[in-house]
Amino acid sequence: MYKNLRELRLKKGITQEEMALKLGYKYTSGYNQLEMGKRKIDIEAAKKISMILEEPVEVIFFDKK
Repeated sequence: MYKNLRELRLKKGITQEEMALKLGYKYTSGYNQLEMGKRKIDIEAAKKISMILEEPVEVIFFDKK
């Protein structure tokens, strides 16, 4: 899940700093902790990330089998 989040962000050309600002974090490290799996992503953050990356929540956060 977290690897997919990083890959999609990079594919869209969005930096961690841009994601942090769009999600309302004061520092980039707040977003980095989400992307690295050190902090859980709540449903509201997942929805915002989905909107920023223009991808459905399912594509970003659920493993493909």
